[in-house]
Amino acid sequence: MAFPLRRVTAMTSERFINGPSNAAARAWLARNQWPDGRLWLWGPSGTGKTHLLTAWAHEHDATVLDARLFSRSSAGGRIRVQGNLAIDNADSPGDEATMLHLLNDAFAQGDRVLMAGQLPPSRSHFMLPDLASRLRATATTATGEPEDDLRATLLLSLLADRQLVVSQSVTEWLWRHLPRTGNALVSAVERLDEAALARKQPITRALAMEMLPDLLTPEG
Repeated sequence: MAFPLRRVTAMTSERFINGPSNAAARAWLARNQWPDGRLWLWGPSGTGKTHLLTAWAHEHDATVLDARLFSRSSAGGRIRVQGNLAIDNADSPGDEATMLHLLNDAFAQGDRVLMAGQLPPSRSHFMLPDLASRLRATATTATGEPEDDLRATLLLSLLADRQLVVSQSVTEWLWRHLPRTGNALVSAVERLDEAALARKQPITRALAMEMLPDLLTPEG
């Protein structure tokens, strides 16, 4: 039986893979101040937003929250946070009033708030006018899809995080034939790891062709 047990990867600044596609985001995160104390980080899935958010939170003693889990208590209570705040999946909050209260509290306390989502506030839909206007006035920065050098390093890092030993010929073949997105690399490694574990066999080109038909580009 294969259990979904995974070694937790430390999302620290030292383990983050730097590249031109995330240089602007890293520059913003390195600033000591942001306009009104807020910053919105956005970009495609698999481009390191959660990693950057988690690393920033660790360095600035911030509380990390997942906006999808926000809910309004039937007793009328709400989340209260002291200190800096990092909100992941900020473009899809479970309860907008909770998010608005958190932003108001942070501003009143002089704390900083880092938010991350796949879309910028201008392209996200919020029902509460006060929340929408507050977020659209927030400074934004973005991560882009990884360039070739970063993609190659990311693929090797994802394999190493799962302690997978794959031949150089297979990793180079995967790099050439997988879509040029971070999300595709993450999805491919997850699927190959699960298949190799279930079948008790190494990751080969044949296994990749079988498990990733919707991701791989045709042979040249």
